[in-house]
Amino acid sequence: MPVTDVVTDAENLTMTVVADLAAPVERVWDAYSDPRQLERFWGPPGWPATFTHWDHTVGGKANYTMTGPRGEKASGTWEFVEIDAPRSFTVLDSFADEEGTPNPDLPSMRMTFTFEATADGTRMVNTSYFTSAEALEQVVAMGAIEGTKLAMSQLDAVLQDLRDYAQGKGTQVELLDDTHVRITRLIEGPRELVWRAHHDPELMKKWMLGPDGWEMTECVVATEVGQRYRTSWAPIGDTEGEPFGFEGEALLIDAPRRSVDTEKMQGTPGPETLNDLNLYEEDGATLLTLYIEYPDRETRDMILATGMADGMEASYRRLESELLAV
Repeated sequence: MPVTDVVTDAENLTMTVVADLAAPVERVWDAYSDPRQLERFWGPPGWPATFTHWDHTVGGKANYTMTGPRGEKASGTWEFVEIDAPRSFTVLDSFADEEGTPNPDLPSMRMTFTFEATADGTRMVNTSYFTSAEALEQVVAMGAIEGTKLAMSQLDAVLQDLRDYAQGKGTQVELLDDTHVRITRLIEGPRELVWRAHHDPELMKKWMLGPDGWEMTECVVATEVGQRYRTSWAPIGDTEGEPFGFEGEALLIDAPRRSVDTEKMQGTPGPETLNDLNLYEEDGATLLTLYIEYPDRETRDMILATGMADGMEASYRRLESELLAV
């Protein structure tokens, strides 16, 4: 995680974020000055940003909207005050509606970003200047520190070539906090096909099987928000184990980029998780990122201890060899 420090200063009315990044200054500048790259890490996991307007000139504006896992919206706007490429830029940052009109009832702030070369890459310093102690306290209470750390944790994947970042690493599991887990896997294939493989029942039955010796016996897919899905598995032949299945509700569908649903074991009251699937394609490969929200740490640890990640890796290998290699 690149964030090395977050400091609030009530006397000077500032919040400062320091991040050390393993990339040259010019590459980091590109990530902050290209809306398509910026939106990959500006919103925290589960709240990805989409920049709907981008005028990267002094006096120009940028509007963005972050979309939560249940379709919630949170928008903001920047006005570029200073631009000194590739060393720094300053914006006036405001909460806003989706059209970019600032919300006068919420704090606004001046933000400066500086990029300095280091022996290992770049140090990014982001300082936010507030108009009052109350405004600083309000933004901190809204989760700005935690959200910034989580958002910046996505930057490494943006700064590197996708294959350099993820190829050969298999299924990676990161504990983001007590209730949130990020799972990543590079899939050698186009995003459209990876999306269909996750949402077409006939394709799902070919690869989403976990370890060898199991078959998918039921696959009901939710094609619209609000619909429910069901998936069931059973052992084949001498394979040990009992049949099981999951069910849940589709909360968000944004093909072929993102889908969010709830999940729990069939026939039980829970516990229920929130599964947020994101797909990003670069040069014919797709980075699959699955954010999982658990109700508590105990449930998180219990489910991860079942060998879930190993079963997912077996399925992803099957996906590449049997569907994407054709």
